[in-house]
Amino acid sequence: MTPDQYCQQKASQSGSSFYYSFLFLPPARRRAITALYAFCREVDDVVDECTDVDIARTKLAWWRTEVAALYAGTARHPVAQALTNVVTPFNLPQTRLLEIIDGMEMDLTQHRYADFAALKLYCYRVASVVGLLSAEIFGYADPRTLGYAENLGMAFQLTNIIRDVGEDARRDRVYLPLDELARFNVSVADIMHARAGDNFRQLMEFQTERALGYYRDAFAALPAGDRKTQRPGLVMAAIYQTVLAEIRADGMQVLTQRTSLTPLRKLWIAWRTWVKG
Repeated sequence: MTPDQYCQQKASQSGSSFYYSFLFLPPARRRAITALYAFCREVDDVVDECTDVDIARTKLAWWRTEVAALYAGTARHPVAQALTNVVTPFNLPQTRLLEIIDGMEMDLTQHRYADFAALKLYCYRVASVVGLLSAEIFGYADPRTLGYAENLGMAFQLTNIIRDVGEDARRDRVYLPLDELARFNVSVADIMHARAGDNFRQLMEFQTERALGYYRDAFAALPAGDRKTQRPGLVMAAIYQTVLAEIRADGMQVLTQRTSLTPLRKLWIAWRTWVKG
């Protein structure tokens, strides 16, 4: 199996909305974004699959050395080898890949966030940075497009947090800011024990409105001249906003269920959004 085939398998097996967003890209850009996505999956899996924090930290430290190796042309891991061929043509800085690892490492020790400012740093590292790197791969002419990419990444991560409240709680992780829980009279214990009353639903409406605000800011920042090249992000946004709308329509039952779309529906949304431009 070649490095590119390894990355393709990693991406396709995930079933992520990310995968559907780059199905229609030209081959070179598709290989590049698939390698970037596979990298994100690899480092995220370290955190999600390692129950021993010290082992997880050691593995992330290894990935830091592997990132250095890929820029030196001596990468060993197939994902890093695939990235070696794209970091220069698509202007992917080493510091950005390390920032993603920084964000993943936060999950090892930080399971609560005092306020949105603290959460925003985490979201920036694990999602906005990915958005910025993706914008480089997709291509742009206007630097304002980077503002679009940063806000869109934030919107995606906030959507993930809303969708996964219950699943995260079962891992002893609460990404909803603690000061906002207090404002809506929702306790951490309510989250952990899946107690969803009116206060919780109001809290989640507040979180949803914030996420939608980031989508609006992203779309407003995207220059018309770069809209065509940035279509993969718009595809993913269409899929994610559909998920958010379904969560809302179901009454914010995120403590006990995880809303997802079927592969066929994701493909339909992706094709429709891509054709629309």
